[in-house]
Amino acid sequence: MLDKISKDHNVKFSMIDEEVAMYSVYLPQNQLTLQQKIGYIEAHTRLKFESTEPRRYTVYNDISAQNPLCGYLIDKKTGKGIADALITVGKSRVTSDANGYFSIPKAESCKLVILAAGYLALTTDAVRLYIPGCLDIFMHDQVTLLDEVIAERYLATGISRKDNGTLIIRPQRFGILPGLTEPDVLQTMQQLPGVISIDETVSNINVRGGTHDQNLFLWNGIRMFQTSHFFGLLSAFNPLQASEISIFKNGSPASFGESVSSAVSITTHTPFTENRYTFAADLLNASFHAAVNLSANDALQVSGRRSYSDVWGTPTFRAYERRIFQNTTITDVAENEETPVHGSEDFYFYDMSLSYRHAFNEKHVLYTDAIAIKNSLDIFQQTETSGRSGSLAQDNFGGSLIWDSQWNENHYSDVQVYYSYHSLEGRNEALDSDQVTQQNNTIKNKGLRLNYDFILTPRFIFGAGYHLDEMSVRNFDEVNLPEFSKNDKAVSLTHAAIGAFNYTSDNERTKINVGIRGNYFAKYKTFLAEPRLTVTHSLQKGLTLTLAAEQKSQTLSQVIDRQQDFLGIEKRRWVLAEDNIPIQKSTQASAGISYTKNGWLATAEGFYKRVKGITSDSQGFQNQFEFEGSTGEYKVLGYELLVQKKFNHLYGWASYSYNDNDYHFDSYLPPGFRNNFAVSHSVTSAAIYEHDGLRLALGTKWRTGSPQTEPQSFSIDPDNPANSQIIYKSPNSSRLGDNVQVNFSASKAWDVRGIKLTASCSVLNIFDRENVISRYYRVNKAGNTVESVNTYGLGITPNVGVKVVF
Repeated sequence: MLDKISKDHNVKFSMIDEEVAMYSVYLPQNQLTLQQKIGYIEAHTRLKFESTEPRRYTVYNDISAQNPLCGYLIDKKTGKGIADALITVGKSRVTSDANGYFSIPKAESCKLVILAAGYLALTTDAVRLYIPGCLDIFMHDQVTLLDEVIAERYLATGISRKDNGTLIIRPQRFGILPGLTEPDVLQTMQQLPGVISIDETVSNINVRGGTHDQNLFLWNGIRMFQTSHFFGLLSAFNPLQASEISIFKNGSPASFGESVSSAVSITTHTPFTENRYTFAADLLNASFHAAVNLSANDALQVSGRRSYSDVWGTPTFRAYERRIFQNTTITDVAENEETPVHGSEDFYFYDMSLSYRHAFNEKHVLYTDAIAIKNSLDIFQQTETSGRSGSLAQDNFGGSLIWDSQWNENHYSDVQVYYSYHSLEGRNEALDSDQVTQQNNTIKNKGLRLNYDFILTPRFIFGAGYHLDEMSVRNFDEVNLPEFSKNDKAVSLTHAAIGAFNYTSDNERTKINVGIRGNYFAKYKTFLAEPRLTVTHSLQKGLTLTLAAEQKSQTLSQVIDRQQDFLGIEKRRWVLAEDNIPIQKSTQASAGISYTKNGWLATAEGFYKRVKGITSDSQGFQNQFEFEGSTGEYKVLGYELLVQKKFNHLYGWASYSYNDNDYHFDSYLPPGFRNNFAVSHSVTSAAIYEHDGLRLALGTKWRTGSPQTEPQSFSIDPDNPANSQIIYKSPNSSRLGDNVQVNFSASKAWDVRGIKLTASCSVLNIFDRENVISRYYRVNKAGNTVESVNTYGLGITPNVGVKVVF
């Protein structure tokens, strides 16, 4: 524009390009005089024109070029400054300080983009900064439907508890827990009251007496059917991810379906304000994570992890190997054969994930996510005369697109399409024959989610949604001697309509969340309504009462055909409900109270849970009911207590859980008896010290032993051992010895020229206690006796690790 004015009026303008580049105004009318055009430009910009000599002008801003352009980001409601926000203008990126202050030396673009965690994204004109002093920029909260936090540090730094009972884990802020060198999501989950693993694995997490397949695990809305590495000893989710994990033991949102127990939602869609690169390694794996702002509107997160057990058998790996492979096909052969058997295993795992965020503007954001998880095991065993090989592979791949829209301060929506694939495949060659067995379990899951939220007022929020989900499950078995083949495939289509209502009282002391999920299962021509409810009421400052109830269902579950399925390492396969496998239905209710004051936190919660439609094949019986299929239910009545106290840099906590968990199968005698996953009493405690980069944690876990069924007598047929029979006592009428574990962790962090270095170590089961986690009985064909077979938990297991962040 200035070039045109220069030609039209035969004048010259001198200027600094950066000072005028951000201004954009319409051309003044041609008939105006030179002075009128200059006056027009000065009126619409912060530019000033000074005549230095005839027909020459200097153009400059009306503030000193030596001073930076600056502003303050201010919370619209509280008036306080907003720290750690990312401000982008052109190629320049800066962050706000603790007071919300930021400055840029010059503006290279006419748009200023501001991203701050918990606030609506803001785009404004950079020319607004061209004023004397600094501009105040007000930002609005991003509305979330979660309740207030009652404990910012729950068990450990990085874990918080909402007043409705929801637990939030943020690995990037994670402190330390006994026995862990990194924030393993599912290992951390087992520290929570009411959550245990009866066999010490993350692939068998029992929430209030339920089985692992009754828990729903979502990663960015993608259902995960494989949640572990190393056949259950490590979480499959990279702990370096900038993620947020929400755990619902009861009262889950109506948007969650297909689970009769807990729900775990992992999201990597968390704002980050600066580029960050992280590398970590311990005695099991090496991992990395990169969070990069590609532009003002584009951000990328990439992470990956791989074990090196196929290259280097560390002491930690050997301890894990002994725990997993005991009493499996891999070890049973060596024990049962009279001739020496030599074997070797080649094992590795990896996981990779990607999250890409593109903001079209401050209202519309597109997320693209992908994840890949793999476990691979190859075994070879041989005698002097023969050899055999076997393999076991687990894969889970998923992808998703999410369109997130914030139409204004009152209307929000998101649309998601997703796909998830899971495969478990095993192959085994018999050592003493030419028999070859192949097994495969495959799941394909795809769907569409539509969600809409309407904020009528800050006190009344309405939600609605629709969910279309298709599940395809295939089970394949093939044996060459004797020749046998089975290939079963089932497909289920589900339509779900969702409604939700959230109310907050004027004094914010009472909050009510009501939801309803209506499922129509096309395969079964069945409609099920699932109400959800949470109520929180602040009795007084620091004292909160919580009530929760829900009904849920699921059509997909895991069953055990034979205890030696998939080499005996993985015994479960996914199946859809059929004639002999009903749809599972659950009813839960709980009431709790929490108290916080002067560093104290105390919670108490009682609960009731009933799950109908379970099959005996899903419960892992190894007694008189192992081969007797039946359907039934279980009921759990229990309570959970936790006390936590902070003393300056030291804090400690102790939790206690009790549950009375019983089966009922009409076709069994007796029909009612203890649940296989019943743990009557469990206590967890820890003392943690954190100061100046040093973190120490010492903790204990104690629980009563698992239920078991002892033999009463046995009948041995020496001529035909196959006819030998064990006569059992009443099912689950006794239990194993108590399980006790003492764990320790330590870490130290240093900042070296902007690089954060952390070294850590941990020891699981410091006193190397032999904990029997399961026991079954079998006929010893050689000695014509009945022998017990124990499975032991991890012995003493050290680990060391290092992490670098820059």
